[in-house]
Amino acid sequence: MQGTLVPQVFEALRIGVGFLWTAAWAIIMGLTITSLVQVYVSKERMAAVLGEGDVEGITKATLFGAASSGCSFGAVAIGKGLFKKGAHAVNFFAFMFASTNLIVELGLMILLLLGWEFLVAELLGGVVLIAVMAVIVHLTLPENLFDEVREELNERDHEHGVTEDPTCGMEGSDEFSIVTDGGETLKFCSAGCMETYRQEAASTGGWRDELLSWGGWYRVGNQYRKEWSMLWKDVIAGFLISGFVIVFVPQWVWNALFLQGDGLLVSAENAVMGVAIAVVSFVGSMGNVPFAVALWGGGVSFAGVIAFVYADLITVPVLNVYRKYYGWKVMAYILGVFFVTMAFTGFLMEQLFDLLGIVPDLAGGQTATEQTYFELNYTFYLNLVAFALSGFLLFVYRRGLGAPGQYRDPVCGMRTGEDGPSATHDGETYHFCSRTCKRAFEATPDEFATVDPTASGAASGGHDDH
Repeated sequence: MQGTLVPQVFEALRIGVGFLWTAAWAIIMGLTITSLVQVYVSKERMAAVLGEGDVEGITKATLFGAASSGCSFGAVAIGKGLFKKGAHAVNFFAFMFASTNLIVELGLMILLLLGWEFLVAELLGGVVLIAVMAVIVHLTLPENLFDEVREELNERDHEHGVTEDPTCGMEGSDEFSIVTDGGETLKFCSAGCMETYRQEAASTGGWRDELLSWGGWYRVGNQYRKEWSMLWKDVIAGFLISGFVIVFVPQWVWNALFLQGDGLLVSAENAVMGVAIAVVSFVGSMGNVPFAVALWGGGVSFAGVIAFVYADLITVPVLNVYRKYYGWKVMAYILGVFFVTMAFTGFLMEQLFDLLGIVPDLAGGQTATEQTYFELNYTFYLNLVAFALSGFLLFVYRRGLGAPGQYRDPVCGMRTGEDGPSATHDGETYHFCSRTCKRAFEATPDEFATVDPTASGAASGGHDDH
């Protein structure tokens, strides 16, 4: 027994790590794009119009979600903030669906590991999910339930001093807090987000100026670090678990759980079972994509696999977060609405793809055990570029937090010291993180000279200083 177990363990690790190696560049590039969008797209204006559950509100919530975090826990936390501010239940549900199904990094990973058909089903299905959910909620939403829960949530958070980080929407901490000139106490989830806020308060340059400065890339690096901090456990767990599932779960298990053959009943049962497996899998976010590969390799139908991918918002750990935020009644309501929505959409996608003749052929490709993952090919070179980019963003992040703090660059808000470039205007000396920011200042000094050049003054000002 032991003689066969050890090679099987190594084979499971080879497959899991091989999946991760195949998708690494896509995850890194996708998270970089997501970070750029989140830093330079105004969320405040989008969040302000999510009050009504009409078509316009749902559309804006969907766009807002697609530009936001790909982590299920991050989506739930930001969704809570939107809900507290008055967003309709349909809209904050739409936000969560979009931020876990319509994001760049997830799409790239699905394309690489499952194929273009699953990518189309994910993107089209993401929109269908939101439409189906909206219809179900409008037909079934208990009267006043969410209004009562919103009041209780706001009261409870107020009593416990819970506030959302103004830069990312996550829960703030007393450890990272500042008081603005207006007397408002702002709490942040980390030193990185607090520094990002201070940069935004101190800078007056546009996004083009900031992308040419250390300060602008610091903000991207901080967002990139935050994305990874939320995702890395799910990603690694998903890839490793998938390898062990492929090697150790016998075919009869899949045959027992999922009906075999063709027909509407088989498709419907597979979709329902796919969601049920997702609920108890404990793997969310992008980590469920490699797990979906294991299901696909086990002969589970297209409907079952894509429904499983949709269902990362109702895993047991995420359901527990709903319970803590909103109570048992709302958690049960969310579970019911999301389960039906995800299973029905998975079933619908298979019927549509079957009608179009584009359901992928499982027998047409190599199995996970037959594939060779580590070769000197395009994946190797793309990973080298992606790892270099990742290293650069993390370097810029660390450089930003470790920068001398006595001055603030008026163009990008970066902390800087006396050793860097400087310029004098109207008797005041301004210091810069780079010559690029200095040139931008010298081109239109009056535009930037309204900012306090000291780090302490910029730190306490808040957005009211603009």
